[in-house]
Parts: sequence; structure tokens; C-alpha cells
Amino acid sequence: MADVAVLLDREEARKRWSRGENAFGGELFEILSHGGIPHRRVFDPKELGKPDVLLVALAGREAVPLLKDVAERGGEVFVFGSFPEMAGALGAEEKMIEGAGYAYTEEENRPPLRFLRACRWRVSSSAPCSARGGLYGGNPDGPFHGPLFHRFAIGSGGITHWAVDLPGTVVGLQQGTRPVERDGFPAPDGTAGIDDGILKADDGFEMDWEVDRARTETGERYFAHPYADLWKETLIGSLLKAATARGLTLPFVDYWPAGVSQVAMISLDSDWNLDDSAETTLRLLRECDVAATWCLIEPGYSPGIYPKVAAEGHELAFHYNAYEPDGGAWGREAFLRQLEWLRRAIGTERVVSNKNHYTRYEGWGELFRWCEEFGIRSDQTRGPSKKGNIGFLFGTCHPYFPIARADEENRFYDVLEISFLTQDVNLGRLADESVIVPFLEGVRRVRGVAHFLFHPIHLHREKPVRGALRRVVEEARGRNFDFWTGEQIDDWERRRRRIRLAGVDEEGRPLVSGSAGCEDAAIMVPVPRGREERGGTVLRHGVRCKAWSLSLAKRV
Repeated sequence: MADVAVLLDREEARKRWSRGENAFGGELFEILSHGGIPHRRVFDPKELGKPDVLLVALAGREAVPLLKDVAERGGEVFVFGSFPEMAGALGAEEKMIEGAGYAYTEEENRPPLRFLRACRWRVSSSAPCSARGGLYGGNPDGPFHGPLFHRFAIGSGGITHWAVDLPGTVVGLQQGTRPVERDGFPAPDGTAGIDDGILKADDGFEMDWEVDRARTETGERYFAHPYADLWKETLIGSLLKAATARGLTLPFVDYWPAGVSQVAMISLDSDWNLDDSAETTLRLLRECDVAATWCLIEPGYSPGIYPKVAAEGHELAFHYNAYEPDGGAWGREAFLRQLEWLRRAIGTERVVSNKNHYTRYEGWGELFRWCEEFGIRSDQTRGPSKKGNIGFLFGTCHPYFPIARADEENRFYDVLEISFLTQDVNLGRLADESVIVPFLEGVRRVRGVAHFLFHPIHLHREKPVRGALRRVVEEARGRNFDFWTGEQIDDWERRRRRIRLAGVDEEGRPLVSGSAGCEDAAIMVPVPRGREERGGTVLRHGVRCKAWSLSLAKRV
């Protein structure tokens, strides 16, 4: 099995934190963990050992000879964005690219990918390197800035420079590039007036209103591409190919259990709290045979509603209200008081999920800190608030653990974020059902979570909204989606990350040292090129793999 290492030089990170600078390269840990990729985390360059593939999250001048030595001995080293000391050591000069742009990866059927930060290397003609892909400024047809990749042949290995700061781009797309402290910029066509005086999650998004939106056949505008997820796939695919090119393999844990291709989720926000609307919604979900996540806002339904909801397999969750006109407030004390109300109302301390009313959001990590402190394991606040900014607004449909800023040393919050695509399809002031199929197809492409939000009040009052939910279920099941609640997604994601893969045996069977109670997990073993015909394979991250059930793996 390939030895994969990620280096984040702790001393270099401390220097940056002392200056208030972020070291978002650590996002590589999260990308590989969610990708199910076995890897070592190294915090001192002197402890690198002899990795087959090394991803450099952060390193300084002193690490350069050690990184070159890894390549000399046959390893493949990936560096991202700006690394001037390495550029100089390889005979290149750096030039930062101002502003966002688009990268062509040369992957089949992949759109140009939006990046937020990149650094071009100008390479001398004598340097032994090859180039692939391309960077374009502003839009996919903008000025050409240079290759996306430069690979320098060194010894029996190589160093590949990715011009795009991939971990920084993923963080920026998913979480924004600054804390939410002011209104965002509205859509030029008037379809998404996010400058409404209400601080919300979508005030901090990093998509382009013109380039990144598409239209449905009825003219609905939506953000069409999960760029962050596609960047993750690009990285993992490159990692798998680097391993197999060396005659090694790299088994990994698939996103979902064996037999599950992708997941759909219905969440419900209980605004207005009318018992009749809850009863209507229960009947509709029973008809569709779907369990949903019910986000409950104070003062709540009548006490008799909650046992009915729970008895039918739905999740009872929190709907934190920080919207002042509805009596809410932003703050730790308000969060705790409302959560304690909910726990009394539903008769249990266990509340797994939260979604903020109106997607109210401020700052960077305050909400996640409150969730951690008071036992909320998963959040669903990051989604669109307007008709015209629906879809992959934050570049992802996969669950992920958010990263903190420099003031918290770029740690990861112990809160699983599950963003949503849209709310109340077919409600007159929001998008019509022409968005359902494009959303499902976009999610299916990256095997994520198709999360649709509805309000029981609109399901009760509006026949077209009820029809939209039925169509979501019908179209999703026709595309092999399984419906899960937020609690199920959180439980699965946490358990699957505890699986420990130790390699493969002579027959290609995975070796497992810890299963974490995930006997239904699927383990993917990349198949060497030219041997795909030996039994059925599936395509993962652009690489052919043989799928194994964890129950058939060998324990070591």
C-alpha cells in the first residue's frame, strides 16, 4: 500500500498564526479524511520518513531540501499555490495571480473549475519539467495565465506544483474568504437581493453571478457546479494515479455504504408552528415513505405533535432563531436558552442537528463553537436565502467539518456541516420545480447529498409545494438516491472515518485493523491500468476500482 503523508510544519504555522495569518493548507487533512484515504499527518519536516506520495500543506525554507530528498528517492511531492523557496530551488519564479479565475484540469467531462487563489510559476527553459492544464483569469475565456500543473522530474520521483491554492480555494468556496460582517453583493439581474440588512450565510459566498449560474428550461437561475467537490475529486484522483503509477495501491473507504450511490435529504423548518401544517406534512411524508429532519423553532407545536413525528422515524432537530424581527437574538446565551427549551419540549437531551432560522449567520466560527459546546453535532445553515442564488452556492454538496481561522490556530470544528440546495420549490416567490432534476444530476455526479428544505406551513397551504416534494422523491429514487436524515448522515460520516485500512493481501483483498462498527462500508481498491477486465470495477475519482464489502475484508 502506498505510504501517503501530509506535511503541515507546525513551527511555520505558529509563525503565521502569531501574525494573524491563516494556514488553510490543513484543509488537506479534511479532504483526505472525507475521501477515505489512509494517510499520515506530519508536523515536523524532519519526521517525514520515506512517503510514496507527499502533500505539502505548509512548509518553510528549511523543509525544501527534505522535500527534494523525498522526490530523489522516488516519491511524488505535491505543493500548492505560493511556495517561493521551492520555486527558487527548482529554477522557477513566482507571480501571484490577482483575483479568481478558472482552471482546465484536462479531466474528461469536467467543467473549468473556479479557483480563488493561484500562483503562477515561470520556469526556466533548462528545468526538467512538463506542464498540463491551464489557468484563465476572470472567466473560462479570460486571459491565459499559464499551466495548472508543472511537474519537475527529480531523481526517480518528482515534485508537482499546482498553481491553484487548492486547500485555500476549497475553504473559500465552502466557508467564504472573510467573516460575515456586512451584506453581500446582490445579483445584477435582481433575482437575489441578499443586501437586505440581515446578516446571513449567503452574504459570504464566493461564486460569480454571471459565469457560475445556469438556467433551467423555465428560466430559473441556479449555481450549477459543486466546484469544491470537483477540486477534491481532482486531488484524490491525482493521488490515486500517482500511487498506481508506482506499482502501488491505495485502498480507500467509499463515501457511502455498499449499495448506496448517493443520498437525498429532506429537512423541514417549523416556522409558524401550526399543528395542522405538521399533520399535513406527516401525511405527505408517510405517503412518500420518507424520513425527514424537522428543525423546530420556539415556541413550537403542541406537545402531542413531537411523539407522532418521532414515532414515524423522523429526526427532531433545532431551528435556532437569531432573527430579531421574529424575537430572536444572535449570541451564545440565546442559542443555549432556545436549545434548552427544545430539549424540554421534545423530552430528550439528544439533539443532533441545527439549522438557523433565515440562515442567520455572523462572523466565522461562533455558531460552530456554540454547537460544539452544547452538544449539537451537525449544522445545516449554509444554504441560499433567495430565489436566484440556489444550487451549489458554496461549491459543495458533501458533508464536511469546517475549519477555524488563525485566532483558533485553524483547528477543525467538531460539527458536521450539511449545506442545502434550495427551499420550498414551487412556492410562488421561489424557484419552480424545473430545478429539481439539474440539482439531482449535479449531486449524483459527485455522489454527495441532495438536501432540499421545505416549510410545513407551505406544504400545508400550497398544493404546488406538496407536488414539488413528491417530485423530489420520485426523481431522486429514479436516480438511485437513498433518503437519510441529518442524524443518519452525521452518524455514518463519523463512523466511517474511524475505519483503519492497513493494506491489501496477495488477492487484492483489503486489510483492516479497525472497522468502527461499519460492516456495511464499501472499500475501494484501485485496479492497475490494463487489468480492469478482471472482474467488475467501478469508477471512483477517475480511477477504476474493485469494490469490497468491509465484511469481506481481512482483519489484521
